Amino acid sequence: MMVSIVIPAFNEEECIEEVVSRLVRVLTVEHEIIVVNDHSIDNTRNKVEGLKKNYKNIALVDNQESQGFANTLRAGFKVAKGDVVVPIMADFCDEPVTINQMYCKIEQGYDIVCGSRYMREGKKIGGPGAKTFLSSLAGKIIYILGIPTHDITNSFKMYKKEVIEAIDSKAKSFEISMEIPLKAYLKGFKMTEIPTVWHSRVVGESSFKVMKLIPIYLKLYSWAIMKNFIKVFSFKGGKK
Repeated sequence: MMVSIVIPAFNEEECIEEVVSRLVRVLTVEHEIIVVNDHSIDNTRNKVEGLKKNYKNIALVDNQESQGFANTLRAGFKVAKGDVVVPIMADFCDEPVTINQMYCKIEQGYDIVCGSRYMREGKKIGGPGAKTFLSSLAGKIIYILGIPTHDITNSFKMYKKEVIEAIDSKAKSFEISMEIPLKAYLKGFKMTEIPTVWHSRVVGESSFKVMKLIPIYLKLYSWAIMKNFIKVFSFKGGKK
C-alpha cells in the first residue's frame, strides 16, 4: 500500500522545504507527498516547484475552491493516488515519524488511525491554554461515550482511501478533522489511536481561530453523541 501525505499550505514559504525534507528522511513506507497551495500570496508555490526538481514523488496542487482548511484537504484527497491518506501540517507541529507507526495500525486492519496528544505517552507542547483545555475536554467526552480516540479534534489522522470516499464532507474549516472520523466511525469503519507529540508553531502565524469554531464543534458533538446513542441502543435492543 502507498501512503498519500497531504500538506495544506497557506503562506508557508518559511516552513515547506524543511517539512518535506523531514518527511523524506524519516518515512519507511512507500509514499507520495501532495502539497496543496491554499491561495498563498508568498513564495510557497515557487518553493514547492523547486522541491519537485529534487523529489520525484512530490505533487503540487492548488485549492481551486474558496480559501480554507477543509477545501484545501479535499483538493489533496481528490488527487491522492495512495491506498491510505494522512494530512500533516506544514508548521512542524506533527512528528512525521509517527506516520510509520500509523501505517502499522492500518496493516493490522484499522480504517482510521488517530494521532492522539491526550492518551498515555501522547503530549502537547505549547499553544494557548484555552485551546488545549477545550480540545482535551472534547476528546475525553467523546472517548467516554465509546468513540475510540482521546483527541478527536487533531487533524493528524490516517485514513484508508475508502473512508474518504465514503464520507460526504460538508465542513468549511478545521472541523473537517472531526467530521470525517466521526461520520466514518458511525458508519462502521474501524478506528484506533496512537500517541503523538504535538509542538506549537514557531515560524509564521496559525490560521486556527478557536472561538469561531466552538459553535461548529458543539454542533458536531451534539450530532455525534445523538447518533452514537442511537447506534448503541439499537445494538442492545437487537440482542436476544
